[in-house]
Amino acid sequence: MSTPSPRLAVRGLLLIDNRLLLVNAWPKHRGGLWCAPGGGVERGSSLPDNLAREFHEETGLTVGVGDPCLVNEFHDPDGSFHQVDVYFRCTLLAGQVDNSWKDPERVVCERRLFSREQMATIKVKPDSLADAAWGEGILYDPLEPILR
Repeated sequence: MSTPSPRLAVRGLLLIDNRLLLVNAWPKHRGGLWCAPGGGVERGSSLPDNLAREFHEETGLTVGVGDPCLVNEFHDPDGSFHQVDVYFRCTLLAGQVDNSWKDPERVVCERRLFSREQMATIKVKPDSLADAAWGEGILYDPLEPILR
């Protein structure tokens, strides 16, 4: 039996008033995990174009996609799931954070801005997210175990 290839996804880091925009990771915010907006890459579309689409679907915001700042891998050590996320710095072009926005996939139901200090008090993945958002350059996180 062949092992599936890793899934490729893109995520955006958007700072508004020095606070990072995060969304719930699972429908109905099961597990209380926060992550950066984004999602799976569609074949035939660039990584920045995929991210702009996914970001808008999940937040209602229009963003400019800048440079990559983090590559994160996570996997299920007991299964076949393996995903590679490429994080990009983003700038707000239009819109405002509004929790009444409806994600067409019905996964994201909450959006919130967090300061760097608040990031230490919430459950967030990947572990290096705050360093990537407020740091410089590009980081790499190898194979974090998936949360259940």
